[in-house]
Amino acid sequence: MLVPKRIAAAIATACLAVTGLATTATAAPTATTDLRLIAFNDFHGNLQPPAGSSGRVTLPNGTTVDAGGAAYLAAHVARLRGEAPNSLVLSAGDAVGASPLTSALFHDEPTVEFLNKIGTDAAVIGNHEFDEGYRELLRLQFGGCHPTDGCQFRPTFRGSRFPYLGANITFDNGLPAALPVSVKFVEGIPVGVIGVTLKDLPSVVTPEAIKGFQFGDEVAAINRTSRLLDLAGIRAQVVLLHQGDSTEGGGPDDCRTLPGPARQIATAASASVDAFFTGHSHQQYNCVVNDPAGNPRPLIQGASFGRLLSVVDLKLDRKSRDVLRARTTAHNEIVTRTITPDAGVQALVDEAVAKSGPIANRQVGTISADLVRAAPVSGESPIGDVIADGQLAATQGNQAQIAVTNPGGIRTDLTYAGSPAGEGNGVVTYGEAFAVQPFSNILQTITLTGAQLKTVLEQQWQPQANGTTITRFLQVSDSLHYSWSQSGTQGNRVSAVTVAGQPLDPAASYRVTVNNFLAAGGDGFTELAKGTNLNGGPVDLDAFTAYLTAHPNLAPPAPTRVTVIP
Repeated sequence: MLVPKRIAAAIATACLAVTGLATTATAAPTATTDLRLIAFNDFHGNLQPPAGSSGRVTLPNGTTVDAGGAAYLAAHVARLRGEAPNSLVLSAGDAVGASPLTSALFHDEPTVEFLNKIGTDAAVIGNHEFDEGYRELLRLQFGGCHPTDGCQFRPTFRGSRFPYLGANITFDNGLPAALPVSVKFVEGIPVGVIGVTLKDLPSVVTPEAIKGFQFGDEVAAINRTSRLLDLAGIRAQVVLLHQGDSTEGGGPDDCRTLPGPARQIATAASASVDAFFTGHSHQQYNCVVNDPAGNPRPLIQGASFGRLLSVVDLKLDRKSRDVLRARTTAHNEIVTRTITPDAGVQALVDEAVAKSGPIANRQVGTISADLVRAAPVSGESPIGDVIADGQLAATQGNQAQIAVTNPGGIRTDLTYAGSPAGEGNGVVTYGEAFAVQPFSNILQTITLTGAQLKTVLEQQWQPQANGTTITRFLQVSDSLHYSWSQSGTQGNRVSAVTVAGQPLDPAASYRVTVNNFLAAGGDGFTELAKGTNLNGGPVDLDAFTAYLTAHPNLAPPAPTRVTVIP
């Protein structure tokens, strides 16, 4: 596959610009200057304030505060910029994709316009930027109407006014598929912004979307790009890393992170890098890690959905044109809703809400209490139960006996009070249901043996190269019950599996409904890719809304499907 001419030209232009920067010098009245970096991650098109737990930030004392919303985020960005002489606004990936209907209905064009309005300077490509494939990513970058749906939000679409970065993304032939770095000038001092996405991106995106691409090692890509910047005399360097760690809790500036890939990358990558902004894991943390030379640098992430802004203040030495690390400060700023929202962005949001309203506000069901994503130690969540039951009901024509779905496909809660766009009082609108299931994945029913089904359940615990284990709890229909042991070993945690009340027979065949992402082995569930006798079904959102319609006043199911044993 050849590099598109626009990408090739942009890469060549960037390289030419970088090679000429080493000679740049300007006289300055003081020895240093300041640069404020303002970053956000995993915005996912949440133009309106997100509902339920997705719209709250946990404080150090365990209480929560409402946060998020594009107009409020814009106002906070403007204030933070006004407090500093120089600033850059950066996205650590997944700004679009898996978005609520107000953005997704228009292929995230309103979100790109929002990013332009707040003056975004650079963005790393996250896995969700690949949701609709590479050509759509190019359209978001360079503009133009959607090839199938045209321009539905406005008559024209101009694209983003900032570059998308991916130093470790190449075509199969080894040629670069995205810019590796963007160079910005701060009072004559060049600052290199390197973008790197997760090397495991193929495991979280459907295979068709990334066909023909390779995603290389993050550290190798950072080091390679950092060396080029070093050779060009660009000493101030920061990384936008779409990879993150998990936490043990705490407030926005807590650093009780669990051992994970972000810290591993940040401690191994080039000592020339002065700060790491991370994403993907939707966590809040503010850490300091040592580079390979033993010097400290920040490692920070700001939750998701525009609830936090990660702020890193750098002191740049005019003579060396490098960052004075000892004078770096970092914090996560809560995007509170107690300030006056930005009027221009609010008008954009109102426009998106109004244009999506005829579809978004259609009632599809009613609930008698909140259906939340949060789950106890078992991993079974109320809304996960409902979604799996709906998928089983929607594929009865395929002789489905079981349905399982991945937790990453469930994006938010359904709240009894409703979202800002909803009716409240238990009414569920299409827009609210869409926010829960925005991927438009196609349901597929496959045949697995009982032994294969047991393997699938064991694959919920996934060992990592650094010795840790990631747990991805599948959400299961009421026809499937099982126990898992907290003290069990890899491959031997699950027991007492029953299907429709009968013990699982390892040799028998079972019809299992999953979405097409899981059917391809996504999220590490490789055993599902071995399924046979595939039959297609409806889109997951359609199954969800149909189930809500068929079960008015729906209550949270009793959490009896998964049992935890010591």
